[in-house]
Amino acid sequence: MRSPDDLPATPVRVVLADDQPVIRHGLAAILAATPGIEVVGTASDGDELVDLVVHTVPDVALVDVRMPRVDGLEATRRVTASGSPTRIVILTTFDLDEYVYDALRAGASGFLLKDVTAERLVESVRLVADGSMLLGPGVTRRLVIDVAARRAAPRAVPGLDALTPREREVFAAVARGLSNAEIAAEQWVSEPTVKSHVSEILRKTGCRDRVQLVVAAYESGTITSG
Repeated sequence: MRSPDDLPATPVRVVLADDQPVIRHGLAAILAATPGIEVVGTASDGDELVDLVVHTVPDVALVDVRMPRVDGLEATRRVTASGSPTRIVILTTFDLDEYVYDALRAGASGFLLKDVTAERLVESVRLVADGSMLLGPGVTRRLVIDVAARRAAPRAVPGLDALTPREREVFAAVARGLSNAEIAAEQWVSEPTVKSHVSEILRKTGCRDRVQLVVAAYESGTITSG
């Protein structure tokens, strides 16, 4: 855990959506008791979640993947399509789940298993709020490879043709799960330069974050499981 001096001046604002009250209230209680995190609302389905995001504009939304009326996938689509800056983390029971994969494609910034520890939950919320990649490269790539390999044809990703040769190299490195520091060392450039390239790649491809870049890389055939 961070020390009080390391906590952001403005609390990370979080909402949760899960149709199971025990899970919803349990996760909310853990986060509400954590310095530097503020739970600003909870929802029992995706429809309630979308309204909650519109009215509270939280930094992070923890969203159950399977809910009545409007599920987590559709809720993710609606939130990202609205242009909301809220980052979505999917809550799921099974990590190798095609439903979760589709949520990542729709704009979710990562996923957590519902049996996550309290420490990992808090760490994940802070990572996502900071704009960092929530999932380790192994988990993300395992999910993407598992599902993308079963899809027939590569998916066209807007903006790929507009990438410069260096941006393509950085794009592939991000898809391999490398951090900015690792990419900088590998390509003999500075970290600020890598950060600038990543920002430009995100802009050109329309991807929300590094997780979507990983998905785009495998689906487009830029990177393969081999």
